[in-house]
Formats: sequence, C-alpha cells, structure tokens
Amino acid sequence: MEYNKNPQARPTLQNIKPYSPGMPIWEVQERFGLTRVIKLASNENPLGPSPIAVEAIQRMLPELHRYPDADTSKLRKAIAYEKGISFDQIVVSNGGDELIKLVSEAYLETGDEVIVPSPSFSEYEFGAHLMGAEIIKVPLTVDYHYDLEAIIRAISPRTKLIYLCSPNNPTGTYMTRQELSLLLESLPKHILVMFDGAYSQYATASDYTDGIEFVKEGYSLIVLQTFSKIYGLAGIRVGFGLASSEIISHILKVKEPFNVNALAQAAALAALTDKEHIEMSKSINHNGLFQMYLHLNELGLSYIPSMSNFLMIKLGANAKYVYEALMSRGVIVRYGGSWNLPDHIRVSVGTHEENAIFIDQLRTILQESEITNG
Repeated sequence: MEYNKNPQARPTLQNIKPYSPGMPIWEVQERFGLTRVIKLASNENPLGPSPIAVEAIQRMLPELHRYPDADTSKLRKAIAYEKGISFDQIVVSNGGDELIKLVSEAYLETGDEVIVPSPSFSEYEFGAHLMGAEIIKVPLTVDYHYDLEAIIRAISPRTKLIYLCSPNNPTGTYMTRQELSLLLESLPKHILVMFDGAYSQYATASDYTDGIEFVKEGYSLIVLQTFSKIYGLAGIRVGFGLASSEIISHILKVKEPFNVNALAQAAALAALTDKEHIEMSKSINHNGLFQMYLHLNELGLSYIPSMSNFLMIKLGANAKYVYEALMSRGVIVRYGGSWNLPDHIRVSVGTHEENAIFIDQLRTILQESEITNG
C-alpha cells in the first residue's frame, strides 16, 4: 500500500492569500541605504500611543509572570461605560483581525455565502475562505460609495454574513445612517452584518453612523472597533466587538481564553480615558487631510475625499512607478494594485512635517518624469 508522504491540507487553503502589510521602515532603510524614512502606508497614528497607555504598560511589567485576565473584565466594563452598552454585549480580541476570524468560525459553514464590498479590507475574504464559504463581491459605485441596491440584489438563501467597512479601507468613503438603516430593514433575520468601524472616530460627516445605535436597537449587527488607529496602539493588537448578548455568547465559545495579553489590556484601558490624546489625534488628522487636499489640488491630482486617516490619490498608469520612486526616496505609501486600483496610491495622514515631505517628493517625481494625472 502506498501512502502520501505529506499530509494534505484542506482544499480551501488554495483560496487563501497571505495578508500583505506595508513594508517596514527598517527594510526600506536597508534596501536603499537611507537614514530617514517616513511610513505613510499602514494608517497608523502619527501622534504615537497615548502617554497614559505607555505608563500603564510600564506599571504592568513586573506582573508578566501572571496570566492575563481571560475575560478582559476591566476593559469590557470600561468599553461598556464608554459606549453605553451592556458588559455582556462586548468581546475583546487580539486586534480587529481576530474578531473577523472569530465571527467566521462562529457563524460560517461550507457552502454559506458572504457578501463583501469591493474594494475593501482583504481579511474579510480570509475569514470566509477559512471556513469554506463562498465570497460574493459587490463592487462599489463609480465614485467608490456603497451600492445599496446591488448589495440587496446579491442576497440569496445561502447568504449568512455581510461585511460593511465604514469608513471603507482603502477608499475612505462611508455608508450613511439612512443607508445602513434601509439595508438592515431589508435583510432576512438569519443574516448577520459585520460593521467594521475601525476608522469611525475619524469620521466627521453629519450623516455618518458608527453602527452602535443599531446594536442598541437589537439588529443582527456586530460592530468592530479597534485600539490600533486613533488610540495609537497598533503594536499591541487590541480590538473589540459590540453586538447582542446572544451573538457575543456564540463568539466567546470559539475565542481562546488568553487571546489579549496583559500589557495590551492595561494599555487599552488607559488609552480609553485619554481624551486629550484622542482629540489631538483627530485634530492632526483633520488638518493633515486638508493640507494634502490643498497641495494635491495645486498639482492637479484627483483623489477620493476621505472620512478616515488615509487618502486614495489617482496618478494614472504610472502609479506603481511613483509608488516605487517615493519608496526609494524614503516615503513609504501603498500601491493600489492589490485592491484592483492600479491607477492609485493610498497615503496615510502623517504629521504636518511628514505630509509636507510626501508632497515635496511627489511633486519632484512628477516634475522629473513629466507624469500627468490619468
């Protein structure tokens, strides 16, 4: 009898592509022999972490021989108070990515359908593929907004989960409160909606909703939020979900007991109270966006107005060249090809100085190569 020499992985793994993060600063420094590199590729908070959070980490260091709180009780209580929701309506995760995976594990089975906007965050597809579900992509409109009618048309008896990212990564556009209400009212009761509000604190539109109000009203909705963006804690990975107690109870059954480490819990708890840091982060982002708008308008470049802390800029057929040229000059951004937006780059909002460096380098590259907007 002959045996396979290697164990066979699940067939669905053939559909999974590893996540491709922005290139780290050290790698760009080594590749191009640079001493100064600015990273505007991963939508990180340029202000850095809350000083109060850093102090909380330092105080926790002597306790590293203890396991973390498996129930993240203190942090859940603080989030419950902050968001005006019950303790049993909250789950804390190792970043927003883990929450996406947990929801997939709790709700998806082989043959289920998952509706995913396109382009959007790639981890939605990862979670669906992991469980053998089928992905139904619904393109955004020509101006990169959600197509509510197309989403509703895509629903079938096999639809189990719908992802909405608002503000959407990578476009910075959003779903209005009225649109979300109409969608939720149109859905069959067996469909769960995950509303990814990772960038919700940056949104300023009067008709924007972070989705939490619909959780409170009892809809089949789970809201994802994170400490990685406006709270400046991307390096220690803390996310959380808000939903009905029934939905949360199902997710908790597939969650690892010590999924969020003790330092992360302490830092997140402290960052939640640092209102000064949050307001400064909002201010830097607001001013940075308008700084970019002003100079991009002067350069004659088009862009997608953003409700987030990043900006999609259209450069035409030479977008990849510009992306690579910026990197060689010590400015890391993201090329839009991975989102099927090959004419674009995505640029995170940095400090005033970092934004100015990006604009100056972009202007120089365009002048040297005589690239015009596509």
